Amino acid sequence: MFLMNGLTFLSQNNSSLVKFVDYPKVKAYKANKSKNSSMFQGNKKTKKYFEGWYFKMVSQDEGSILSVIPGISISEDGSTKHAFIQIIDGKIAETKYINFPIEDFYFSKEDFLIKIGNNVFSKDSIVLDIQRDSLSIIGKVYMKNLAELKSKNKQRQKIMGWYYKVPFMECYHGVVSLNHDLYGEIKTNNRSFRFDGGRGYIEKDWGKSMPSSWIWIQTNSFKNSNSSFMLSIAKIPWLGFSFTGFLGFYYINNEIVRFGTYSKAKLKLEKQEKNNLNLNIILKDKVLEIQTLKNNSGMLKAPVNGNMNRRISEGIDAELTLKIIDKNKKMLFIDRSITTGLEVVGNIDELFKN
Repeated sequence: MFLMNGLTFLSQNNSSLVKFVDYPKVKAYKANKSKNSSMFQGNKKTKKYFEGWYFKMVSQDEGSILSVIPGISISEDGSTKHAFIQIIDGKIAETKYINFPIEDFYFSKEDFLIKIGNNVFSKDSIVLDIQRDSLSIIGKVYMKNLAELKSKNKQRQKIMGWYYKVPFMECYHGVVSLNHDLYGEIKTNNRSFRFDGGRGYIEKDWGKSMPSSWIWIQTNSFKNSNSSFMLSIAKIPWLGFSFTGFLGFYYINNEIVRFGTYSKAKLKLEKQEKNNLNLNIILKDKVLEIQTLKNNSGMLKAPVNGNMNRRISEGIDAELTLKIIDKNKKMLFIDRSITTGLEVVGNIDELFKN
């Protein structure tokens, strides 16, 4: 397979990139980024800020699971800034955090495209070209046939619903692609990840901090269907108080159903043990039954007031059984995944207080 480095890829794509440290204000950028939350949102931020994109890739035979997280971190007082790339190998729970000078971070003023060193990320492809001492990560993966959150209603294009417009949220969440095809290869020091015919998913977070407690479940690699599912539950600070908020979607047979606090869906904890977590999401006309089993997990860095100094556990080879049952107890959907992303972070009991 032919592998090109990030600089060659950029020259061929002729995208309009600007350097973060040189362009706090970019003409026409405000309008573009408000319409497209997948774009870099933090061009005016000088302190207490993070932004990161999450690329999950699963091979066709499900023998390889790799997540790549490029992003930017600005400390609480603004004195420290850097870009980063985190990588987690789901099968062996091995993680890497590669630090880059903030001067190496570029973003497009027209669409979702960022560059960190020689590494390039967009919704269409990623290019990795990392050579650090004994570490080598190189490759290119294409994304095709993306399923996106599209709607004539602009608010429904955002997974957060109307909360997306609230200016004081601690953390914002976006979904770039619910499901897509993968083609390409990534090579590390001692492993090769071939993703031809595999499945991919992209989301992002940005703001000041990740929540104090949260649960995140995601898969688009079901055994018997070309479907996708995501659920995020978190403690949300709100005007001196807090509440448990949640959001998510399922994508089945080309139909996207969003749900969350904003849609008056209800959340119920059915079972919580060391590695098992079972939940129900109660919609107006159906119930989603969610059963998870955590397997391997690796340690990732997460932001607190912009600083990437919190350690959290993530597994991307968890097991998930999803059932959707209508109000007449008819089974509408049942399927299983063994390549599910799962994070259970903080004091989970506070998420389910009455």
